Amino acid sequence: MSTAFILDAVRTPIGRHGGALAKVRPDDLAAKAIGGLVARQAALDPAAIGDVVLGNANGAGEDNRNVARMAVLLAGLPASVPGTTVNRLCGSGAEAVVAAARAVECGDADLVVAGGVESMSRAPWVLPKTERPFPRGGIELADTALGWRLVNPAMDPQWTVSLGEGAEILADEFGITREAQDAFAARSHRLAHAAWESGAFADEILPLPELDRDEAIRPATTPEILAGLRTAFRAGGTVTAGNASPLSDGAAALLLGGERAAADHGKPLARIVSRAVTAVEPHRYGIGPVAAAERALARAGIGWGDLDTVELNEAYAAQSLACLASWPGLDPAIVNPQGGAIAIGHPLGCSGARLLATLAWRLRRDGGRYGMAALCIGVGQGIAVVLEAA
Repeated sequence: MSTAFILDAVRTPIGRHGGALAKVRPDDLAAKAIGGLVARQAALDPAAIGDVVLGNANGAGEDNRNVARMAVLLAGLPASVPGTTVNRLCGSGAEAVVAAARAVECGDADLVVAGGVESMSRAPWVLPKTERPFPRGGIELADTALGWRLVNPAMDPQWTVSLGEGAEILADEFGITREAQDAFAARSHRLAHAAWESGAFADEILPLPELDRDEAIRPATTPEILAGLRTAFRAGGTVTAGNASPLSDGAAALLLGGERAAADHGKPLARIVSRAVTAVEPHRYGIGPVAAAERALARAGIGWGDLDTVELNEAYAAQSLACLASWPGLDPAIVNPQGGAIAIGHPLGCSGARLLATLAWRLRRDGGRYGMAALCIGVGQGIAVVLEAA
């Protein structure tokens, strides 16, 4: 078994829904990330890439027909380079990195590109086929940008509540107040803005002609401003557009390789140490990362006190705070020190790869040893990956 290393990692700036990247097709967005990654590697023969694995959550529009393979061709890589697309919803980008690491570890490939892409702006409406021919009356279109659609009637109705209602359920269960959620969201914006101002994202960002900086960060956000927003999912609830991640567009790409590849491409950023996926009831999806993180730590042979930094995807402030309450051994101060998805954005299939790119570069820059990235996943799953600085 070989060791899998992250040799390099890039991401596009994250665009707001309907914003600067809305005119960029998701296959083109993925191609920009892959092409930018390859262009940074002077010693890399693109034909030596054994596979390209991309996460993508929707796949209902221009990202259909295996967006990874489309991106390989659009990026100008040799036609001999294969590509495959994986879907674990919000964990898809992390799942792609895990799949690439396995390929390296078992010797199926020396070099693999892994990442993720999502354009929630361009996610289409879909029209289901009718149960019988020549129906009369109207037929409802389904928006594929986020959440449940075309729900199987055999599903338990409690399982198919909206993602926002799932966050409200956790707020009730864990006693998480509106004030705590707004304070957490304001922290995300403050830290993300500070990270950009300090240049902390410089190594990972691939500027695009359309956008050169994460678009949804609002530096002036305060808990007091957020307190004025209306709740979005439940009358008298606590979850608002301000303490939830925004719909977003973006792509990320990481180059993974084994010991031989690492020797040929300079000092790696990090080593893939362990990973885990777990599942919970669908409406409690927000605490999906809790058991996944604990299992990944156990597989790595380390504990919470060994971690120097953590990237926890901020789908909702309530969801993130529920996870933190479930991890009493984790110091909250080391979680998302450069802000999180509430400020930066959450382009579904990209986010796991984006978190791992940020984590790997922070381990390099700040000199820590161990870091973890973890994400909750719709329909009740969680994923976590532990990295060690190389």
